[in-house]
Amino acid sequence: MPIFNFMDEDALGKVASVDTANVIVEVDNVDQLKRLQVNHLAVLQSSRPGQHLIGLITQVTRKRSIEDIASDGIAEQNVEVNLCRIALIGTLLDRDGEKGNVFRRTLESVPEIDANCFSLEGRNLTGFMRTLSNVSADENSLTLGTYTLDEHAIAYLNGNKFFQRHAFIGGSTGSGKSWTTAKIIEQMSGLPTANAIVFDLHGEYSPLVEKGIQHFKVAGPRDVETKRTIDDGVLYLPYWLLSYEALVSMFVDRSDQNAPNQAMIMAREINHAKRKYLEDIDQNEVLKHFTVDSPVPFDLAFLMGRLNEINVEMVPGARAGSEKQGDFFGKLARMISRLENKISDRRLGFMFNGGGDILDFSWLEKFANAVLGSLGENGKAGIKIIDFSEVPSDVLPLIVSLVARVTFSVQQWTPSEMRHPIALLCDEAHLYMPQRNMADSADDISLDIFERIAKEGRKYGVSLVVISQRPSEVNKTMLSQCSNFVSMRLTNAEDQGVIKRLLPDSLGGFSDILPTLDTGEALVVGDASLLPSRIRIDEPKNKPNSGTVDFWDEWQKAVKERRLSVAVDNWRKQNIQ
Repeated sequence: MPIFNFMDEDALGKVASVDTANVIVEVDNVDQLKRLQVNHLAVLQSSRPGQHLIGLITQVTRKRSIEDIASDGIAEQNVEVNLCRIALIGTLLDRDGEKGNVFRRTLESVPEIDANCFSLEGRNLTGFMRTLSNVSADENSLTLGTYTLDEHAIAYLNGNKFFQRHAFIGGSTGSGKSWTTAKIIEQMSGLPTANAIVFDLHGEYSPLVEKGIQHFKVAGPRDVETKRTIDDGVLYLPYWLLSYEALVSMFVDRSDQNAPNQAMIMAREINHAKRKYLEDIDQNEVLKHFTVDSPVPFDLAFLMGRLNEINVEMVPGARAGSEKQGDFFGKLARMISRLENKISDRRLGFMFNGGGDILDFSWLEKFANAVLGSLGENGKAGIKIIDFSEVPSDVLPLIVSLVARVTFSVQQWTPSEMRHPIALLCDEAHLYMPQRNMADSADDISLDIFERIAKEGRKYGVSLVVISQRPSEVNKTMLSQCSNFVSMRLTNAEDQGVIKRLLPDSLGGFSDILPTLDTGEALVVGDASLLPSRIRIDEPKNKPNSGTVDFWDEWQKAVKERRLSVAVDNWRKQNIQ
C-alpha cells in the first residue's frame, strides 16, 4: 500500500530544471516556500509508475525576474520567481502485499519537467521514516540513534557495508565521538562471533564492560617487574615481531654515514639468529622457507654478541702473521650503543623484557588466539580493547601498526575458506596515521601498513574504522578509502573542508551544518546509511572516560585530600594506583 497520500493541490510547485542528480522546482505558493527548510526532505513524481523520488532540499531562493517590456513600450511589473534546489538521493518503490514499500539509494529515473514536487512532512514523513526502519529492522541490526527529522524513527545502518567499505568517525573534542564509538562497540559485543580490536590510546574505553568485551593493556614498567602475563590482560609485543624495516628504523640512525652498512649487517645477523633458533628447536620445515620478516623468535643476546664481534673483528694482514681491522671494524659502534640504550629503557620493557615466555615458539599462537580470536576461539571475548596509554609517544606509531600488521598478516595467510572477518577501530588515528609530509621514517612504516590495509583489507576480511578529532591531519589515502562517514560537530575550517571534499557533489552543501551540530548529533553519509541524514546518537550503556569536566561546578566543590602528592608519586612510579 503506498505510504504517500498527496493531492495535486498540496504540491510545492513543478520541476523547472533537471540534471544528473539535482532538480530545481519553481514554488508557486509563497506560504509554502516560507515553511521549507534546508536539509529537509522532498518527494517528486517519477516518470515511472509506482515510484517516488526522494530528495534533500539544499537551497531555497526568492527573487524577482528581470522586468519585461510590452510591445507598446510600457514596462510590466516584476515577476517573483521562487525556487527550491533539491539533491536527489534515492527512490521509494510502492509495493503492495507482504513486501511493503522499499527505499533504495539509487536513481532508476529522474523527474520530468512540470512533475509535481511535495514537501515531506507530517504523516507522510512519519510513514517514510517507518519504511526506512522496517526495511532495516532486525534483532541484531546496527543502529546509532534516531533521525533528527523524526525522533520516533530509528536510524539503522547496514552493518555489512559499514565494515566492508571502511568508515570514518570524527568530531571536535567534546562532540560525542567516543560516545558514538562506544555505542557501536556495545552492539558488536552482542554478536556471537564478533571480532574486533580497539586501539585505545588513553584508556578512555575502560568503563565498557560487556560479556563480549575483554580489556588488555600494553605492559608498563610495573607490569614487567611484577611479571604479569597475557592471562592477566597484559600484552608484550616482542622485538622479533617487528618487520626488518621497523627494526632498522628503531636501531639504525639514518644520519650515520655507516647506516647502509649497519642495515645490511642487521639483516644478515637477524637472519643468522633466527636460523640458529630454529635449528636449536629442530623446526626443520620452517627452516626451509623462513625469511628475515618471518615471525620467528631469536635471542637478542646472541645478536648483540655477533654485532660486537663484527665491530672489533681483526682479519689476516698482507704479511704472514699480521692482522688488520676488518671491513666493519668500529662501524657498528653507534648502532650497538643505540640498541643497548633501547634494551635498557624500562619504558620499552614490553618489547625487550617479556621473559622467557616470549621466546617460546608457541607464544605467537597464544597471542593470536587472545588478541585476534573471537569468543569461540579464546573463550573470553571477541571485542578486544587494547590500552596503549603507557607506550612512549616516540614509538607509538610503530607499536600500534605492529598490532595492525600482525592482524593483517594472520588474515592474509589464512586460507580463504577459513577466514573470519576482523575490524580495527583506530581511535586518535591522527597520531599514527598522519599526512606523509608530517611523518618521520618510523611513521612512514606505520603508514605503509595502514595504507595497505585500507586498500587491500576488504579482500582478506580486515576493516578499518578511523576515529579522529582532526580529519585534516589524518592520512588522505586512509580517508579516501572510507565509504562511510559519521561526522560530529567540526568547528575547524580545515577539518570541515576535508569532509566536504569527500562527500558526493550533490550533497556538498549538506556538510554546512557541521559546525552547528549539537553534542551527540552526527551527520551520517555513506554506503551503510539508507538516508544521508542528521542523527541523534543514543546513549551507550557504559560511557567512556571522555566526558567533559564541568569546570565551574567542580570549582565550587571541595578538593580531594593529597591529590597532588598522590599524582607526583604515581608519576615517579609510572603507575596509577
